[in-house]
Amino acid sequence: MAKKELKLPKMGESVAEATITTWLKEVGDTIEADEAVLEIATDKVDSEVPSEYDGVLVEKLFDVDDVVKVGEVVAIIEVEGEDSDENEEESTIEVEGEDSDENEAASAVEESVKSAKSSTESTSNYSDSSKFYSPLVKNIADKENITVKELDKIKGTGLDERVTKDDILTYVKTKKESGNSVEQSVTKKTPEPKKATKTVAKPSTPVNINTDDEVVEMTRMGKLISSHMIASTQTSAHVQSFIEVDVTDIWNWRGKHKAAFQKREGEKLTFTPIFMEVVAKTIKDFPKINIAVDGDKIIMKKHINLGMAAALPDGNLIVPVIRDADQLNLLGMAKKVNDLAGRARNGKLKPDETQGGTYTVTNVGTFGSVMGTPIINQPQVGILALGAIRKVPAVIETPEGDFIGIRYKMFLSHSYDHRVVNGALGGQFIQRMKEYLENFDTDQTI
Repeated sequence: MAKKELKLPKMGESVAEATITTWLKEVGDTIEADEAVLEIATDKVDSEVPSEYDGVLVEKLFDVDDVVKVGEVVAIIEVEGEDSDENEEESTIEVEGEDSDENEAASAVEESVKSAKSSTESTSNYSDSSKFYSPLVKNIADKENITVKELDKIKGTGLDERVTKDDILTYVKTKKESGNSVEQSVTKKTPEPKKATKTVAKPSTPVNINTDDEVVEMTRMGKLISSHMIASTQTSAHVQSFIEVDVTDIWNWRGKHKAAFQKREGEKLTFTPIFMEVVAKTIKDFPKINIAVDGDKIIMKKHINLGMAAALPDGNLIVPVIRDADQLNLLGMAKKVNDLAGRARNGKLKPDETQGGTYTVTNVGTFGSVMGTPIINQPQVGILALGAIRKVPAVIETPEGDFIGIRYKMFLSHSYDHRVVNGALGGQFIQRMKEYLENFDTDQTI
């Protein structure tokens, strides 16, 4: 039997770590290739980690709520075969410098690897130990005549204080130099063992809890959102501008085309792609909205990547990103919006699809709100809230005079970072959006 390592897979260029939310398999369970072993979560997206092999789960190296970096081993799976991943990965030895003791130690590793591949038997009875030792460490210990009792006293620097290849080589080298016990010496030289990092809860303001009150633990995503919102308000100087827009022509145009669009594309034609197209167009006019702040430096973003806040079934929001939104026509935008929104609701987004946004749009009108004051999605400097479209009486100006008519109107609420975006720019941005929306080309088809 061979042992294979299950590592946290790469989940996108900007995703470096994830939190383990659920173990779907327990030690001793049989696993098929491509079957999910555990569930993980990044800042916004939940995903599953599948096994690459048929086998049996023999060890879990992290617990629920542990934070794991991309590439770290999360579990060991025993499969049919002769060689384990650990033997294969550690069999290539790189020796730096001219120190003869280090070369000698490296040679010992090479010989031990060969020994591990030629024989699975060990001269020591490792079942007497409560600790886990890799096949490579065991073979080095056998070759150097290190007893199990001696091995147990080596302070490991691996996960959960596991003894690594470097730990035992340091021990061997020091033992040969001193010729006596080196437990204390090794302990002093080895760094602190790696520990799985956990999110530490910040102290909260004391709350008076009555006996009939119900205490409910915040969800993982709820905690993340809370942390992000607090951090944003502490980072950016939020200020808002509001403007009312007449979208009667857009309302009527959509009513004219939505049935044909759904019949042809099998998807609904919503107002969202129209607004997103106009936002991208307006950002091209005002590129100083499409920036980020890094200390005392302003980063001018060359790509317009629009974040689109979408509601999840549990009430939380997720923000998938439409990359290079200014390159899409209305049809392309509609299909992209529907795809991301649908996969967001079903938990099928990839972690990288929520990263790299340069400006965010949230539709508070979905919940009936006329307007809102959204919090900036860091490290961006602006966010737009779309209010509910309402049928209202309005003054209509004509060459023959003014009269009262029924129009479809909505409010745009623009929150921006007053550290780098002044009131003039913030107001001009939504004023330009108003002009584009009220002059929408009703002759176009989709």
